[in-house]
Amino acid sequence: MTGKFLDKAYDLDGSEKTQAHYDAWAATYDAEIAENGYATPGRCAAALWEQLPSPDAPILDFGCGTGLSGLALRLAGYRVIDGTDPSPEMLDGARGKDVYRKLSLLDLDDPAPVPAHSYRAIAAIGVIGTGAAPANTLDLLMKALGQGDILVFSYNDHALADPQYVGRLNQWLDCGAARLLSQSYGPHLPGKDLNSNVYVVEKA
Repeated sequence: MTGKFLDKAYDLDGSEKTQAHYDAWAATYDAEIAENGYATPGRCAAALWEQLPSPDAPILDFGCGTGLSGLALRLAGYRVIDGTDPSPEMLDGARGKDVYRKLSLLDLDDPAPVPAHSYRAIAAIGVIGTGAAPANTLDLLMKALGQGDILVFSYNDHALADPQYVGRLNQWLDCGAARLLSQSYGPHLPGKDLNSNVYVVEKA
């Protein structure tokens, strides 16, 4: 395993380059990520279940990729999971996991791609950060939630080193528009010596 896709993932600039990278990576993504001990999906799913232990709650796996995050959500206990991702090739991988109720192609040009008040919780696992979704993705997801609904997401070490990401979260928390239910720092990709924060946030 060369690691060439993972090594380049944090230097991507712009949605077109990001999508092309993930399209090309799709066929070997699971193997390369597994080789590096990808821990964040399981941590996010467990953190969400701790706050929302409801098997039939509808969950959106935003930026689902090849479905590793959806698989983690299913293993945690959730049975109603939809996934969306901008990469058709990644969605093909997710389809093979057989854990999703519905899969859809994410339109990155749509200012509101998530139907409002459609999900009890949204998961953005390993999605928001440098080389991936921008910081304002947090706004998009929070606005799609109803009062009392939950967002679980992660910031890896690269995102944590860039103040715009935590800053965007603090804007929601400081004004009382959201409430932090839990926050945990731990392993992300141990093979790359990367950690992440897992956050569970409730829409106020």
